Amino acid sequence: MKIQKKTLTNGLRVIFVPMKENETVTVLLLVGTGSHYETKEINGIAHFLEHMYFKGTHKRPSAFHITEELEALGAYANAFTTEECTGYYAKSDKKHFTKILDVISDIYHNSTIPEAELAKEKGVIVEEINMYEDMPDQKVDWLFTKLLYGDTPLGRPVIGNKENVLSFTRNDFLEFQKKFYTRDNTVLVVSGNIESSAQKYITEAFKSVSTNKKPKVSRILVTQQKPQSIVYTKDIDQSHIVLGVRAFKRGAKENGTLSVLACILGGGMSSRLFQLLREELGVAYYVRAYTDSSRDYGAFKISAGVTTHRTKEVVERILSECTKLTKEYVTDKELQKAKDFMIGMMKLSLESSDSYAEFFGIQEITKGSIESVSEREKRIRSVTKEDVMKVAKKIFVDKGLNFALVGKDAKDTEIKKILTFKG
Repeated sequence: MKIQKKTLTNGLRVIFVPMKENETVTVLLLVGTGSHYETKEINGIAHFLEHMYFKGTHKRPSAFHITEELEALGAYANAFTTEECTGYYAKSDKKHFTKILDVISDIYHNSTIPEAELAKEKGVIVEEINMYEDMPDQKVDWLFTKLLYGDTPLGRPVIGNKENVLSFTRNDFLEFQKKFYTRDNTVLVVSGNIESSAQKYITEAFKSVSTNKKPKVSRILVTQQKPQSIVYTKDIDQSHIVLGVRAFKRGAKENGTLSVLACILGGGMSSRLFQLLREELGVAYYVRAYTDSSRDYGAFKISAGVTTHRTKEVVERILSECTKLTKEYVTDKELQKAKDFMIGMMKLSLESSDSYAEFFGIQEITKGSIESVSEREKRIRSVTKEDVMKVAKKIFVDKGLNFALVGKDAKDTEIKKILTFKG
């Protein structure tokens, strides 16, 4: 697979991901905006605008016209908003490339953001917020993020809050659109079985793009000097927890090692924490360890749903397992298994044209550069047991420790007493 990154004469970046043996094609358009680029007063607007972009264009005057046209092709379209980017995509049989390209281009250029649809969509998003509030594993992740970054754009949920959602006006969307939906802040990805004529159609479809300057965003400063915890009482049968530490921002050389460390602790059913909490103690159904990085900061997280009356014991055992990595080298066998598992999961996740589009497109829109699959594999393969211990010693320190819990009968004071990496 030879990835091609081109810049059109009008300055728009386009990534071509050829997959000649694939019968499908995906068109993904990414805009570099999300909750990290919002003030407190407009938190949630990037996500709301994503919803409104599917409410109609001049050519396709309603959401029904858009979806009806795509479904008549056997095609699929959707969108997503993250902390740092918003994406719109369509996927179809390769023979319908020009048609789905036209739909995505039309949505990007000509969405009318109809006033009549605003009130209805406010109700939809309020119910989306209610849905996530009722999901304790989602709620606890929100709390953990707030604990890390406080009342800053990094600490607020992508979806926003009900008060903001209900207050947004059409003019708010138009101002936000004008600021962020620009040529330099947009990337188009086409992946799958691409014809040689694809660039010609893309050039025509995107001949008019906003040349407003890409907005500058200042670095957000947060500090922490001691362990922090937050508890949210909810009458549920499990305690859902996230235990984590501050780690490395995007692009840091340690991130490859950190991913391997996360896999060793909680990256699969044979990982240390899965075996400990589920197979040995029988206190959890799910447990996972993972990393999260952005432009300015990063975090290492462990999440689990555990037996409520054994929460304190679980936290102590997790902290002990983390501390162990700072004192004992992982075995060569365990290290190799983690690497093979990570590389295998990466390749399994890249079996479709849309997954490849996201893999390469999100890298470009957030970093401005692309790491190939083989380059990522090489980076993972290069991690040593000495690297794992070195990173463990860097991150597993008390002053960067954070803990969030959603559950009943939870006592914050008890948890605070044990938030330390044991010597």
